[in-house]
Amino acid sequence: MNETKYDDLIVKQFFTATVVWGVVGMLVGVILALQLAWFPANLQIPYLTFGRLRPLHTNAVIFAFGGNLIFTGIYYSMQRLLKTRMFNDGLSRFHFWGWQLIIVSAAITFPLGMTQSKEYAELIWPIDIAITVVWVVFAVNFFGTIAIRKVQHLYVAIWFYMSFVLTIAVLHIVNSLAVPATWFRSYPIYAGLVDGLVQWWYGHNAVGFFLTTPFLGLMYYFLPKAADRPIYSYRLSIVHFWALIFLYIWAGPHHLLFSALPEWAQTLGMVFSVILLAPSWGGMLNGLLTLKGAWHKLRSDPVIKFMVVAVSFYGMSTFEGPMMSIRAVNGLAHYTNWVIGHVHSGALGWNGMIGFAMLYWLLPRLWNKPIWRPGWVTSHFWLGTIGIVLYTVAMWAAGLTEGVQWRALNEVGQLKYPVFLDVVRMLRPFYWMRLVGGTMFLAGAIMMMINFFKTIGGPDSAAETASTPQAA
Repeated sequence: MNETKYDDLIVKQFFTATVVWGVVGMLVGVILALQLAWFPANLQIPYLTFGRLRPLHTNAVIFAFGGNLIFTGIYYSMQRLLKTRMFNDGLSRFHFWGWQLIIVSAAITFPLGMTQSKEYAELIWPIDIAITVVWVVFAVNFFGTIAIRKVQHLYVAIWFYMSFVLTIAVLHIVNSLAVPATWFRSYPIYAGLVDGLVQWWYGHNAVGFFLTTPFLGLMYYFLPKAADRPIYSYRLSIVHFWALIFLYIWAGPHHLLFSALPEWAQTLGMVFSVILLAPSWGGMLNGLLTLKGAWHKLRSDPVIKFMVVAVSFYGMSTFEGPMMSIRAVNGLAHYTNWVIGHVHSGALGWNGMIGFAMLYWLLPRLWNKPIWRPGWVTSHFWLGTIGIVLYTVAMWAAGLTEGVQWRALNEVGQLKYPVFLDVVRMLRPFYWMRLVGGTMFLAGAIMMMINFFKTIGGPDSAAETASTPQAA
């Protein structure tokens, strides 16, 4: 019987890119946090102003760190779940280098002020076309691998990956439709309210299908592997998948409450957002209950620690989001730092921590080497966890302060704080607290990067190789 030889080189390439871009993206985030707390930090250099660095930060952490992380997990788990090598090695390499070129293009154009001013889709039209080409290549390789699989059954993680590949393609193409004016400027084909609706249909579902469904696929593969336990309920995982992808796509209008959008559309977004709580918590419980019989590992295995915190933050964020979509709560929270806290509790707590868990689990298995400083993994965990808590609590407090003060009235019924800057001044302590939390999270990521490069440069370990099998 011939043993399948998996392509782990592509996994290693995406792994390395994930670690490097993760530190870069988080560093830019810390610089922005410093600028908000202390404005002279931009050094009066146009290329370092908040407006130019902010899209660089969001795109770097979502598409550079998050994207490379997703591709690392997909290329590793997919080959093992389908018992076959990727469809075409050349397509895999094109995907990797094409994606890195897109990231470098973003790092150049954003500080130069080249943008089309769409949230999470700021890249100019030539780069949008490049994204489409690279994505089609990835999709051909992805579905080609499914077509040549050596097993009949498609594990639930593959279904989550498929929703990611297909839906992101549709979202990107529809939202990016534009008429080019020059090489660096274009006009969207939508106007006014329609443009806003399409933008938040894209924006919210970019979160749903880039930062949620593929990461759930990774959870359903790597959590059982790390715990050495089967998934708690496979039936629940299937229900989780179909309910989530059906409901999520309709939730975008909750970003446009109290706008000119027709009230029925606003209500539709709110209702679907609230219902979305059910499948989200079903997935969370399925992940945590998978550890039934393996909770003792939480004391000694830092990978399990990362995963438990990640799944817990997934549950918290998917509770907070539906609650914030309710009109009464949205009226207090919208346009405040509460939204920033919500986004980062999901991005850092859910995406970041499940990503770190996967990377630490993969590192000794891909390179057949023991981790250089195992104690640093636990230190990273505590730095990251405490950093997230500080960050989120600071933004919750800042957001509630803003929401309450904007509504505050004096004894004659006039605004108590008519000068916007008066409320901003109240937020400075929270901004410094956020900076501390974000810096702690960045410090943990830097420790991981050092640990990574020291590990891959270290000697092989026969004992480690024997204890970390390559097969799924």
